[in-house]
Amino acid sequence: MNSLYERIEALCRQRQVSVTDMCRAAGIPRANLTDLKMGRQASLSTKNLEKAAAYFNTSVGSLLGWSREPDDLDRAVSAIPGYEDYDPAKETLPEYLARKAKKDPAPAPRPTVTEEDIKFALFGGDREITDEMYQEVKRFANYVKQKDRLE
Repeated sequence: MNSLYERIEALCRQRQVSVTDMCRAAGIPRANLTDLKMGRQASLSTKNLEKAAAYFNTSVGSLLGWSREPDDLDRAVSAIPGYEDYDPAKETLPEYLARKAKKDPAPAPRPTVTEEDIKFALFGGDREITDEMYQEVKRFANYVKQKDRLE
């Protein structure tokens, strides 16, 4: 089984529902599945893929054939502290990590930049930079900043 339509059809058979009934229950236009079956479109829209995956209580990755059945490694990951809400039957690990990153984005640490780093970046580090040269660059940067505010 390799096509999305064939996977959907097999899931419908397992649930003992017709593709039409599944479309009606999930809120997916039946014409989209007909087009998929006839090869007139390559896949469903993201929204309809999500609806179909929710109907079958599976992940979009599984529906698309990208994932496999959960194995011991998946179950081991779900036992790690902080990963308790990972359910390998409902989503792949990459899907889980992407969802978790959206929900709990960790702020990126700001790098510490020294005056020496700035001087090296501005002048290429090929000669000694005096404090006067650096102060002149800072004055010019301030001038550009204020000029932009006035425009």
